[in-house]
Amino acid sequence: MKWAAWIQQYIEVHCLARGLSPKTMKAYQETLEGFQKYVQFRLEDRNPDELTAKDVLGYVDHLRRERHNGASAVNRQVTILRNFYRAMVAMDYLDARSNPLANFPKIKAAAKKLPVFLNEEEVQKLLATPRIDTVMGLRDRALLTLLYATGIRATECAGMTESDVNLEDQTIRVMGKGGNERSIPLNDEVVRVLKQYRLARGILPRQEGFFRSRSGRGMSRYALFERVRKFGRLARIPKVLSPHRMRHTFATHLVKAGVNLVTIRDLLGHRCITSTQIYLHTTAEDLRHAVNRHPVERLINRIEDLLPCGKVPFQWAPGERRVGSG
Repeated sequence: MKWAAWIQQYIEVHCLARGLSPKTMKAYQETLEGFQKYVQFRLEDRNPDELTAKDVLGYVDHLRRERHNGASAVNRQVTILRNFYRAMVAMDYLDARSNPLANFPKIKAAAKKLPVFLNEEEVQKLLATPRIDTVMGLRDRALLTLLYATGIRATECAGMTESDVNLEDQTIRVMGKGGNERSIPLNDEVVRVLKQYRLARGILPRQEGFFRSRSGRGMSRYALFERVRKFGRLARIPKVLSPHRMRHTFATHLVKAGVNLVTIRDLLGHRCITSTQIYLHTTAEDLRHAVNRHPVERLINRIEDLLPCGKVPFQWAPGERRVGSG
C-alpha cells in the first residue's frame, strides 16, 4: 500500500506542482511501477523506505543484464528514482538518512553519438518517392516535406491541427516539450506542397488534425513513424529513417548552409543551446574537403622530380655523398 500511496503523491502532488506534462508524468509513473515490480518479485516486496543503495544497484544490474538497457535508459531510470526519493524527503514521508539514493554512485553517462542524417541526394530521392496522383500520396509527400523543412518532432506533427497551419502567413504553430508553443516559418515550396494536399483532402474543422489517416482520423505518432520508415525503404536509402532522423537532417543542413546556432535552436524548440551544438559535427565529405585544402601539395617537392632514372638504393651509407646532391 505504501508504494501506491507514495507514487500517487509523487505524481499528483510533486510532479503536478512542477508543471510537468501529462506525458512526462505517465512516463515517470511507469518507471516507478516497474521498479516496484522488481522489488516485489526480487526483494520480498519490501516498502520503499526499507530499501538500500545496494538494492538499487541490484536493480541497475538487472536493467543492464536482463533487460538489456543501454547506458542512456539506465541513467534515465536512476534519475527518476533519485528525484522520487528526494521528493519523499521534501514532503516528510522519508527521513533523509533513509534515502537509498542520497549518496548513490554516479552512473557512467552514455557515449555521445553523432546524429545520423541524410545527404541532399537522399532527401531528393525520398521526397520524390510518394505518388502524387492520390490524396494519400499527396499527404505523404506533404508530411515528408514538412518534417524535412521544419525539423518538427513526430509528436508535434501528429498534434498539429488545421488551425495551426496558416498558409497565408506561411507559418505553422506547434506545441513542443513542456507545453512550449512556437511558430515556424515555411518557405514558398513547402507552402505549395501543403496547399496541394489541403486542396485534395478537403475542408476540415479548425480543431481537427491536419494530416488524416485512411479512416479519416488524425494521424497518430506511430503512423508518422511508419510512413517515414516505409518511404525510406522504397527510396532505397541505406539508413533506417524516422521523424527524428529527419529532424537531424534539417538541423545539419542548416548548419552546413551557414545558419547560426541560435536561430537553429529556436527553430528546433531547444531550451538550451548545448542541445543544438551536437549538430556542429563534421562529415566524411567535410573532412575530405578540409584535407584537400591543406597546403602540403604546393609546399612539398614532387617525388617524381627527385627520383633518378635508375634503381633507387635502399639507404645511403653514413658519410657517403649522394651523386648530384649539393
